[in-house]
Amino acid sequence: MILVRDIRKSFGSIAAVDGVTFEVHRGEIFGLLGPNGAGKSTAIAMCTGQLAPDSGSIEIGEAGSPRAAHARALIGLAPQQIALYDELTARENLVFLARVHGMADPTRRADELLDMVGLLPRARDRVATFSGGMQRRLNLAAALVHNPTAIFLDEPTAGVDPQSRTAILDVVQRLATEGRAVIYTTHYMEEAQRICSRVAIMDRGRVLAIGTVAELIAAHGGESVVTVDSLAGEHRVRTREPLREIERALAEGGATAVRIEQPDLEMVFLALTGRRLRD
Repeated sequence: MILVRDIRKSFGSIAAVDGVTFEVHRGEIFGLLGPNGAGKSTAIAMCTGQLAPDSGSIEIGEAGSPRAAHARALIGLAPQQIALYDELTARENLVFLARVHGMADPTRRADELLDMVGLLPRARDRVATFSGGMQRRLNLAAALVHNPTAIFLDEPTAGVDPQSRTAILDVVQRLATEGRAVIYTTHYMEEAQRICSRVAIMDRGRVLAIGTVAELIAAHGGESVVTVDSLAGEHRVRTREPLREIERALAEGGATAVRIEQPDLEMVFLALTGRRLRD
């Protein structure tokens, strides 16, 4: 559905995207992760036709290039910056967008989406009165007005409350179930680990690793840490076979508690991109 081959984009002497390749299939949530300045947003801007790559190719379904006029019907984008009209109501925002896209019944479509993101009771309220989480949910609905099949979500849960985050993640999973291809960027590793079929980790314009979460953890996550508490004190062991270590501790006797810290996607992310602060 989304095919990206060796795309590159430079701004002056800075290579923002430097030879990135990946593909996303229908029904898949593809996580595009990386620290600030990794090139994620530039890659999405090229995939959605906002920027032309300096070289390489991008195909969006049967439309081919995302810069082709008929590709707009296939692409939905929820940008990192909220793209709504504050003085319009939630319904008016979506009806306006539905009319722009030539939808036959814009009000019905608007109410379908408001119901999907849990905002139908607030349909007549101005966006200026909405909380950050409500605006994020409406921003997601706006990306779906024209029923796109290739959906790009750039940090859709940034700064939202836990209830809104759960609602957004539920909608994203529903989109994949319906057969859409979703590219999802986030700085919340637990989100990506929860919902993404596959993940690509970028840094300095390049893809450092790509695969399922399980594959990345196995390859880059390091060992588990088993902590055994006993009357003699605390004993910590790093191992790739935590169950065997637990069996050994129990066989020796005297253990009062056992804890396992297993590697996760955040450990993979830090192992690949480093711990240096990015501002």
